[in-house]
Amino acid sequence: MKRLLILGAGTGGCMIANKMRKQLPPSEWEITVIDKSRNHYYQPGLIFLPFKLYGYTDEKGNVRDTTDFIPAGVGFVEAEIQRIDHANHRVETSAGSHEYDRLVIALGCHIEPEDIPGLTDGYGKNVFYFYTYPSALDLQRAVDDFDGGRFVLDIAETPIKCPVAPIEFACLANYYFTMKGIRDRVQIAMITPMESVFTKPICSTIMGDILRERNIEVIPNFSLAEVDSDKGTISSYDGHQEHFDMLVAIPPNVGPAVLDESGLGDGNGYCVTHPKSLQATRGEDIFVLGDCTNVATSKAGSVAHFEAGIVAENLLRSIRGEPLIDGFDGHSNCFIETGFNKAHLIDFNYTQQPVPGTLPLPMVGPFSLLKETHLNHLGKLLFRWYYWNLLLHDRLSGPMELFLPTRMSTLGKDPSYLNRKAA
Repeated sequence: MKRLLILGAGTGGCMIANKMRKQLPPSEWEITVIDKSRNHYYQPGLIFLPFKLYGYTDEKGNVRDTTDFIPAGVGFVEAEIQRIDHANHRVETSAGSHEYDRLVIALGCHIEPEDIPGLTDGYGKNVFYFYTYPSALDLQRAVDDFDGGRFVLDIAETPIKCPVAPIEFACLANYYFTMKGIRDRVQIAMITPMESVFTKPICSTIMGDILRERNIEVIPNFSLAEVDSDKGTISSYDGHQEHFDMLVAIPPNVGPAVLDESGLGDGNGYCVTHPKSLQATRGEDIFVLGDCTNVATSKAGSVAHFEAGIVAENLLRSIRGEPLIDGFDGHSNCFIETGFNKAHLIDFNYTQQPVPGTLPLPMVGPFSLLKETHLNHLGKLLFRWYYWNLLLHDRLSGPMELFLPTRMSTLGKDPSYLNRKAA
């Protein structure tokens, strides 16, 4: 009996477990998923939770048992990953040792607020986060009580999980305080270490205009060095200071330390990964997907979705002794909530930046790219049903490939923009 071991039961891990159980005969291949928790969180909901928008008031509907998405014939082990011994095809966990013939790493990434001096000191007082469910609920209570002042969102460093989340958060804060009737007493600022609000120029220009229209101050090129919660200030490495009455920080995002400790990481916990085959560069029987890769695209659920098809194909090719395909093109897409029941949508890859157009059907849509619409907002809200009922189970993946292919399609995109490559 051969063994496929999948580390991580997030979006990527669940999809791979479902895909490979359909492909590998149970009489020949044992498949096991290992994760430190049985809780599977719907992470797109974190953006709504601080403001209690659209029914997102607590964990209800946003947390499920991981085993609900592990198919029959696949084992699940709840344990901490302690060491990956890729030379001997073995993974050490808090629940024992597991040998493998093929390994899939989908361990995600997490925030490390302790990396910034002072960032944890004022937590729960005037410093908050929202990248975990407990912290988003803490922020919800604080936002309820906030009655005016300088409301600062700061991105400590990049990369971060879901690069558009800061834009969404700032827009939803504007919406929330407007609906609360105190927007004139709240000064919203978005502070970023980047030169602009997003990494892709066309999208960044459009999103920057949206923030300015909403009277949201954008402060670029600010790399967070220190937080002084007593004084209500943040400082950059070049000595610049900004004042806050409430700070919502996006702490440094890092990959699992076990990847560095096992010799597979890049020093920040991200697995060194071939950008197109998604094979670990330091282990030919290892494939990687999701937020723990170091490939140059967004850390987002849509990326894990598109990567899963390539990883599944290359796993089968590896097993059959066939050449791997360089099939992943960095495809990513995401809705961007802008408040007032509207949202944008972007679709891009390694070389093509987001451009205007329609998705998934040319001319028809029904969703609009780089355009603020109510229908895009409805798409964002409906995605939760799709995620729980179809995506994680890998249901209807064949038909969905026709509408939203793994490799980004240029169909439906404004041709006048298509020669403007991603920066």
